[in-house]
Amino acid sequence: MDVSTQRFKRCDVVKASGRVDAATAPELEAAFNAITEQGRFTIVCDMSQVDFISSIGLRVLIDVRRRCRRYSRGDLVLASPSANVDSTLELAGFHTLFDVYQTTLEAVGSV
Repeated sequence: MDVSTQRFKRCDVVKASGRVDAATAPELEAAFNAITEQGRFTIVCDMSQVDFISSIGLRVLIDVRRRCRRYSRGDLVLASPSANVDSTLELAGFHTLFDVYQTTLEAVGSV
């Protein structure tokens, strides 16, 4: 898995690619932690290149969202999930928890 981050004026974009599973979820979590430790709590997670996400990857998303929304500091939104990831998010009930956008541009514009 490859994780890259990009900082904008109003938010940070984390782009992951490959599989998010037990072996790679700590990489994704470390990228999120690096952003929140800087006091930045508005994050867009670009999932267009993610092929698979496991329950551990879903837990990382929940933990980061909780951290971002604490004290109304910000939020974590998801952008461009692939078809496989989108069906996983829907089955897990994440469409009711997260704002999911079709493009990263829409997600960045919404925060």
